Amino acid sequence: MTVQACPITPVVDIVFSRWTTPILWTLHASGRQRFVELQRRIETITPKVLTQRLRQLERDGLVTRTYHPSVPPRVEYEISELGLSLAPLFQQLAHWADDHLDEVDKARHSYDEAGRPLSS
Repeated sequence: MTVQACPITPVVDIVFSRWTTPILWTLHASGRQRFVELQRRIETITPKVLTQRLRQLERDGLVTRTYHPSVPPRVEYEISELGLSLAPLFQQLAHWADDHLDEVDKARHSYDEAGRPLSS
């Protein structure tokens, strides 16, 4: 077993990849949804990426997929109990964003005005 410099790195890798957070947020806020509904709510995601992320989230146990053998077949996705356990974390992040994103914007503006490069 390898020791990581930061113990939350695996969690960040699982939960905070580019599309995971919007998918989980949408399923938590809007409940069970079909693929097309999810894609409509997350406007900028491509069908290929949504499919990949949903499969990974299902594999990680954060989303459940229910297949209904009707005509035409229907598939629905919902956040799992494990995924729901992330709700307090997301709520804290939403509060932090409300409280501090203006400060981040001001800091960026000041930095940019000073003409400092982003890389050395």
